[in-house]
Amino acid sequence: MKRSLVVVLVLALLLVGLPAAYVAANWAPDRPVAELRARWAKPPSSFIQIGGMDVHVRDEGPINDRVPVILLHGTSASLHTWDGWAEVLKNQRRVIRVDLPGFGLTGPAPDGDYSIAAYMRFMEKLFEHYGAEGYIVAGNSFGGRLAWESALALPSYVQKIVLVDASGYPLPADSVPLGFRIAQTPWLAPLMDRTLPRSVIASSVRNVYGDPSKVTDELVDRYYELALREGNRKALRERFAQNGGDTSSRIRVLRLPTLILWGGQDRLIPPASATRFHREIAGSQLVMFDDLGHVPQEEDPKRTVEPVLGFLGPALPAVTPTIREASLDQDGEAAPAEGAAAETAPAEAPVAEAAPAP
Repeated sequence: MKRSLVVVLVLALLLVGLPAAYVAANWAPDRPVAELRARWAKPPSSFIQIGGMDVHVRDEGPINDRVPVILLHGTSASLHTWDGWAEVLKNQRRVIRVDLPGFGLTGPAPDGDYSIAAYMRFMEKLFEHYGAEGYIVAGNSFGGRLAWESALALPSYVQKIVLVDASGYPLPADSVPLGFRIAQTPWLAPLMDRTLPRSVIASSVRNVYGDPSKVTDELVDRYYELALREGNRKALRERFAQNGGDTSSRIRVLRLPTLILWGGQDRLIPPASATRFHREIAGSQLVMFDDLGHVPQEEDPKRTVEPVLGFLGPALPAVTPTIREASLDQDGEAAPAEGAAAETAPAEAPVAEAAPAP
């Protein structure tokens, strides 16, 4: 009898003590965005106002490019996932990267709306802010979905799309990162709002790489610290709850030049989705990287950007000089500011026609 009582007491102490030990070891409250900006918003980062949010962006390359490239990251990522691509593309095209609402330094949407309709309103405001003739929109994972949804919802803005392991079809995943599974478990929310083991982030990042050995401590730091940005953990749960349903039947309606890039080792959105995108988007091009995972642009930027360069083509210079150009005279000396020609807003571009099917 006494031995049984001792066992019960020990079990009770373990049940109380283990959660307390877990919380103590993994205590990670929200971090103010001001604290994170010093490390993750270095030049050329800037912030623009859209929908009541300070949206984190990076705008690089030739400023007079009439049709800039916009790069959209996936769930729980940030504009930094495109660092390698931007370094190459900015020598040829204007490249605009953005932290989407709910993620990165941009953080949560003020109204808590993460529906596809809300993201389309955000994309329209983003397009209007930069005032270009048109855009080439490239996106990875959830960002890839926003790329093709934008082409359908806002066709006057979108001239080409690049889909990188894009979401869209309701096909089962072979493996879901641990962090995503936790975020989709409601009863864990109170605990996860104040704790976050770094090991969960490390495991999740390695899960989406074809070669997990490429995941560095600095890479894990970035994902971990930006996950702690105030409001991002709650936003992630709400984004999963507002996934927008299955709209994949609309994909076959797309009629614009489309490049599809995919990691052959993607276990979150398997290559079967790539094949289906290629089959249903007339004239699309498909490039498969057999050894890469779900974020090929981050895992091997040098190799994955190569097909993009040919697909984009050279920059299209604006006919009207920009303010920056007009401020220099023919000898390269600064001209008086009042003599500079103001940049005029270009007209909307027509919807691009699809390339002929191979």
